[in-house]
Amino acid sequence: MQASWDIFCDVVDNYGDAGVTWRLARQLVAEHNCAVRLWINDLAAFVRLCPQADGTAAVQWQWGVQICHWSEPWLPTSVPDGVLEAFACRLPSAYTEAMLQRNPRPLWLNLDYLSAEDWVSGCHGLPSPQANGLKKFFFFPGFNDRTGGLLREQNLIAQRQAFVTDPQAQRDFLQALGVKPEAGARLISLFAYENPQLGSWLDELAGEARVSHLLVPPGRILGDLQRWLGEADLPVGTLRRRGALTVQIVPFVPQQDYDRLLWCCDFNVVRGEDSFVRAQWAGRPMLWHIYQQDGDAHEPKLDAFLDLYCAGLSAEAAQAMAGLWRSWSAGQPLGEYWRRLSGHWPQIRQQAGVWCQQQASRPDLAQALVQFYRNSL
Repeated sequence: MQASWDIFCDVVDNYGDAGVTWRLARQLVAEHNCAVRLWINDLAAFVRLCPQADGTAAVQWQWGVQICHWSEPWLPTSVPDGVLEAFACRLPSAYTEAMLQRNPRPLWLNLDYLSAEDWVSGCHGLPSPQANGLKKFFFFPGFNDRTGGLLREQNLIAQRQAFVTDPQAQRDFLQALGVKPEAGARLISLFAYENPQLGSWLDELAGEARVSHLLVPPGRILGDLQRWLGEADLPVGTLRRRGALTVQIVPFVPQQDYDRLLWCCDFNVVRGEDSFVRAQWAGRPMLWHIYQQDGDAHEPKLDAFLDLYCAGLSAEAAQAMAGLWRSWSAGQPLGEYWRRLSGHWPQIRQQAGVWCQQQASRPDLAQALVQFYRNSL
């Protein structure tokens, strides 16, 4: 057995924080033989990602990971070799005191949010001495070799390639979700935050010559979809047709099935961080609905990623891509940029695959994390 880890997750954004930490915990166990406890304060969010889990259990085991309910008041527990504080959540004071008493003291990392901004490379791996004598290190996911990389299982790209070259496997997967698209339909997945201009994009899809089939799992975008359809409720299984657009509400699926959903689609709209990264591994054209921050603090983060992601595109295609993403984030009409993007589709599709290959050539986040721990010994 390699190092033991505690991962702390304070669920803030519905599923994103839980999604990242759950995926990382599983990978540390499966690929690096680590002992991992995942401390999570919202078991209901966890159950959405791991349906077989018990939403009331104080302690349970799933996929080799010990899942612990992070509850108040904090109960004393042993301290492992490494402690991962996800997304700047605050550890219980009694726990940090126990860290101080442990000999040797554990490696303490703050796993930060993913960003393509230049300053991330300079801050990754830096120490942050604490007033109590402990030392915490910043650990940043990222898109270059000077960061911690992206979460990616060792066999993920091979699994995707086998799936996308097996039409029967794709049909079987979609049929299990109740999805039976007509021949030649463009499949699109939609998992996003609220967007008052969603209707401007759906109007465009409905008026196109090509048939589109939109797959929407339950989530925050449903209210805007209801308004466009003029309906008060859209339960799972709902199927509606408007012009060339079919809209279908599909079940909220476990992470491994969400990957397959992305692989089946020609275009994926994703949000937050976990689905954002998985859409990149799908190697398909995508749109990222970045998490909105006060004072538009998210805009530099969005621009920094677009600069990297669009670098291989022609100027016209890059402008169309960036315009669509920025308009979506700002709640502005989407029709013009969608039409412009559609005119560069072969190039957009090729670039998505190239980007995926480039990122897959780098060490993944779990691998970088384990190496950082070994270097600390």
